Amino acid sequence: MGGNVLMALPIFVIMSKYKKLSHVIYKCDYHIVWVTKYRLRILTGTIRDLVDSDIRMLCEWKKSEIIELNVQDDHIHLVVSVPPKVSI
Repeated sequence: MGGNVLMALPIFVIMSKYKKLSHVIYKCDYHIVWVTKYRLRILTGTIRDLVDSDIRMLCEWKKSEIIELNVQDDHIHLVVSVPPKVSI
């Protein structure tokens, strides 16, 4: 009975998590964490808003999709889907 599980799923369910360009199908998701020096809690107020808007602007410019962005007082978490033509 232990057949292949992928055979039971419809093809659109399997392919929905992948993205397409003209000559490639890809799924390049990255979890990136930035930490302030000495973990100083400086990412508050206006600085937090500027960092958030700058990251969103850069991701839009590079045609990347932000899956999750979380700016804490002393670090930033970014989960992003990046096209393969963009280097990290």
